[in-house]
Amino acid sequence: MYLTRLRVNTARVGARQLLSSPQRLHAAVMSSFAEIPVTGDDGPRVLWRVDATSRAETYLYIVGPAKPDLTHLVEQAGWPDTGRWETYDYAPLLDRLSTGDRWSFRLTANPVHTARRRDDEPTKITPHVGLRHQSRWLLQRQEGAGFKVMEKPQQQRLIPEGDEYELVIHNRRQLNFGKGGQQQRVSLVTVTFDGLLEVTDPDAFRRTLTRGLGRAKAYGCGLMTLAAV
Repeated sequence: MYLTRLRVNTARVGARQLLSSPQRLHAAVMSSFAEIPVTGDDGPRVLWRVDATSRAETYLYIVGPAKPDLTHLVEQAGWPDTGRWETYDYAPLLDRLSTGDRWSFRLTANPVHTARRRDDEPTKITPHVGLRHQSRWLLQRQEGAGFKVMEKPQQQRLIPEGDEYELVIHNRRQLNFGKGGQQQRVSLVTVTFDGLLEVTDPDAFRRTLTRGLGRAKAYGCGLMTLAAV
């Protein structure tokens, strides 16, 4: 497995076109591989995410079972003369994960649930829009994903309820873009989770890091990245 990072030049028209359409960016990411990685249902897959930093820098992150070649993305959305991308071997980090490890994490996800207005209607996939429901969406999946979000010490909780966890939810986005020659429209609500976690099941957590969490993985959701606490 490999983790790749590319800084995006948002001043370029090509970059803005890619960032405005997860469908286009997905196609560009998959074009980074001479041979599209073939994975089974339980194997690793290609995941990606776009991050904006506090210094107004935008980065594209890619995790996959093969090394990508981002030359075309540098030419379209980077700095062709000086731009480079960084690729790291992800295996050493994955291999050393163990129960009790604590990490800072970031995850952009598509938190949804199924709902119906009347009993005689079929269920419909509906986005969670409230912060509490979005937080609950992640907490409900943490056990199966091999981690738990850390709880805050009692003295650090600003309000009696709803501030129990080391978790911040931000960058809520409503995405609408074309798919399949623009004939089909896709609508997504995405949010970014930043927080602290503890590994509870290393094998399950490795699957989370290499398979993604939640829906809309082709559109920049599901990739969790870690940093030292």
